Amino acid sequence: MSALGTPGPGEAVDRFARSAARWDHAPVEGLDWLAERAAAHPFRVERVPFAELDGWSFDPGSGDLGHRSGRFFTVRGWDAKVEPVDGPPRAWGQPILDQPEHAILGVLVAEVDGVLRFLMQAKMEPGNCNLLQLSPTVQATPSNYRKVHAGAAVKYVDHFLEVGPGALLADSLQSEHGSWFAGKHNRNMIVEVDPDIPVLDDFRWFTLGEIGDLLRLDNVVNMDSRTVLSCAPVPAIKGDALHTDLELMSWLTGLRARRTLTAGPVPLGALTDWVRTPARLHHVEDRYFDVVGVAVQAGSREVTRWSQPLLAPHGTGINAFLATEFDGVPHVLVQAKVECGLADEVELAPTVQATPEHHTPGAAPAFLDEVLSAAPSRLRFDVLLSEEGGRFLDAVSRYVVVDVDPFPAPDRFRWATTAQLSELVRRGRCVNVQARTLLTCLATEPAR
Repeated sequence: MSALGTPGPGEAVDRFARSAARWDHAPVEGLDWLAERAAAHPFRVERVPFAELDGWSFDPGSGDLGHRSGRFFTVRGWDAKVEPVDGPPRAWGQPILDQPEHAILGVLVAEVDGVLRFLMQAKMEPGNCNLLQLSPTVQATPSNYRKVHAGAAVKYVDHFLEVGPGALLADSLQSEHGSWFAGKHNRNMIVEVDPDIPVLDDFRWFTLGEIGDLLRLDNVVNMDSRTVLSCAPVPAIKGDALHTDLELMSWLTGLRARRTLTAGPVPLGALTDWVRTPARLHHVEDRYFDVVGVAVQAGSREVTRWSQPLLAPHGTGINAFLATEFDGVPHVLVQAKVECGLADEVELAPTVQATPEHHTPGAAPAFLDEVLSAAPSRLRFDVLLSEEGGRFLDAVSRYVVVDVDPFPAPDRFRWATTAQLSELVRRGRCVNVQARTLLTCLATEPAR
């Protein structure tokens, strides 16, 4: 087929699978390239008091922290109450990031010698623990690509704003972190282009197999790359899943119909359990997360100097799938998780999604102990990965896949195949960002 042909579903799966099974370069070459790009630009992030944030201020009435343009995002107060069917009600207030814009997270692909290659970017984000990571071709909000910041144009964005016939391989709206964002979604896109497009500084072609190798190294492939790649089609399973696609979707729809969550904005200044000092906004018990200010220097960005708030979580999160086989068919255990900022209240999440230090003894989430005590021989995947570096400071989670013996799924959990979850990802707003990362890890699992 031509580089810009329109593949059918089966052909699209085959093309991505061939790329996942192709390695032209060792991981060290990708690491060396990232190090070279990091050395090519000045990067610096410094914590500063809120008063030193240029263009940002607390509203004198509500206490909300926003930008003078009214764009980018606002730190608001959020009030939430969950009334689960299997436990007592829980109510709390917290700061939350309100960013109503839908960002474009997009990867360009091109076919060379019969193999799809992905145009990835070495991109600095101020919240990344190591600043620069492997990012999508485009990672930009409308405020960015419409140049509200008066900076340079976003490279390659026109390929996603005006997609040519037959070039679109994936396109869906996906949620972001539902505990930290209020109803935030991004448009995840994979678009095919002619292979002879210019490759600019800080960009490089990778096969999906090469990206998969880098994904198995700590803090190399960023969150936005992982969520876009989760939208790629995967092969159908051979054998019967425990539940049909319709049964799985009906279960999720039924849980959403119960409406167990009540959540909405309140003035940030009205949160009684949160304290604002000149340099941070924090919980009275110093738990969960802080909101802090940073000043940034980044020579490779559209704007080379700016300042902004960031959400700085306490502790390292853990996101894990338990995995097993039923009659030879691989399944993973997903939970239906309520998160206070999700527009649809409930999405499918990893078996375990928690920060262990936030839970008191005896109140740990289901299966957390099983994951933390798993023998090394049962760990199929185990790596530290950064969360979204444009809004979160040093947010790192441990992503794990643990092989277990089969057992019946308890309430709020279901066994599903990765192919079923992949189909729900392409629907959009069904599988949360942590589970999408784990799906990408499994989809790029080496078969060598």
